[in-house]
Amino acid sequence: MFGLETDIFILLAFSILAACAFEFVNGFHDTANAVATVIYTNSLKPNVAVIWSGFMNFCGVFLGGIAVAMGIVNLLPVELLIDQNVYHSAAMVFSLLFSAIIWNLGTWYFGLPSSSSHTLIGSILGVGLAFTFMPENTQGAGVNWTKAQELFTSLLTSPIFGFALAIIIMFILRRMLSKPLREVVFSEPKKNQPPPLWIRAILITTCTLVSFFHGSNDGQKGVGLVMLILIGIVPAHFALDNSIDPAGMKTDLAGIERAVSTIDSSRLSVSDRQHLYTIKSEIDTLNQQISKPLVDKKLPLEDRMDARRSLLLISRNLKTILDNGHANLNVEDKAFLKMQSGSETGIRRYTDYAPDWVILMISLSLGLGTMVGWKRIVVTIGEKIGKQHLTYAQGASAELVAASTIGVSSYLGLPVSTTHVLSSGIAGSMVASKGVKNLQGGTIRNIVIAWVLTLPVTMLLSGTLYVFFRWIL
Repeated sequence: MFGLETDIFILLAFSILAACAFEFVNGFHDTANAVATVIYTNSLKPNVAVIWSGFMNFCGVFLGGIAVAMGIVNLLPVELLIDQNVYHSAAMVFSLLFSAIIWNLGTWYFGLPSSSSHTLIGSILGVGLAFTFMPENTQGAGVNWTKAQELFTSLLTSPIFGFALAIIIMFILRRMLSKPLREVVFSEPKKNQPPPLWIRAILITTCTLVSFFHGSNDGQKGVGLVMLILIGIVPAHFALDNSIDPAGMKTDLAGIERAVSTIDSSRLSVSDRQHLYTIKSEIDTLNQQISKPLVDKKLPLEDRMDARRSLLLISRNLKTILDNGHANLNVEDKAFLKMQSGSETGIRRYTDYAPDWVILMISLSLGLGTMVGWKRIVVTIGEKIGKQHLTYAQGASAELVAASTIGVSSYLGLPVSTTHVLSSGIAGSMVASKGVKNLQGGTIRNIVIAWVLTLPVTMLLSGTLYVFFRWIL
């Protein structure tokens, strides 16, 4: 494979297998987010619900785009962490994989609806921070803090939003439905008896939507994880999308160079002047690379990682200058540079991609994982958050909240915790029914503790493992 030495091939194969294991665990860890409500309202038999959810998770990964995946990749400036020693890249991969799997399995064992999103992001941040403070690091921060801030905001606010929105939906249902309908919708399911057909259809639809959007968000994190592995261990083959002719960069770079040349540097801050200098310098470097003869419309293997580094530096520095708002650009140039710094049609199209086989592999891993190991957390979701049995209205409201929140987040390219959004939605629906006293304090406390501890624990674990693996490899 790619002419790799045997030991490198084994490292790569083991890393990809571990990434699939993480996504498999993610599948059975998060299954409850979609199937708990249809199971506890007798809308679907457990086996049918889990298989259907697994299929829709598969579809969500395969059809959901790669915006969330690239958010994960860009959180860790992998182009800084890797060097000529491929074992250093393996240290990065193993540490974040092992810490994520250990925490996911631990919380699953105790039946805690912990977030796979928090787990993976915490593991990545731990590696980046450990690299930042290593004596041999002369290249700067090992974490893209701008991207980290976006992800933190998304992860922290989504459960609060889910809790509040569920209360609002329950309130609207009580006000809008007639008394006969309210009595049906807000009643608890009868034992082993399915709900009326129209309620069943609504609950199955919301289950389907949550499953699909879970795949499009959580599954994409697995795609991003595999891309980190491929870029880290075999950068020559995966640093750039080799299906695109690099000669096309010439037009993009010429447009960027023309637009930034109109900026009056005297109006910029000292840091923005440095950003502008970096952009111009990296454009010159890239122009030299793509001016060489290209074989099969591809850059030479030894140039691809440097080209990736230059493209990302141009993109990130452009974004920083535009966000700071001091550049004297006309509307057209500002729109063009904004497109180049962040759009799939700009220069990031050469770096932000995932091969179809990666998406298919993660789709299968998540879908198969969804079909096993689901019962522990289903019980927590269905029985232990509130003191009453889930009513039809509570199940539908919680899943509608989860589906809409995750769907919007996936569209924006932001990861959210499916677990926490749905758990908070169920908690909100319970509060809307009978107040805060309707919550089981012990379960809520455990969920909050897992939510609070996931990031620091996984950061510490992955950082420690990274230092250890760098020492032995």
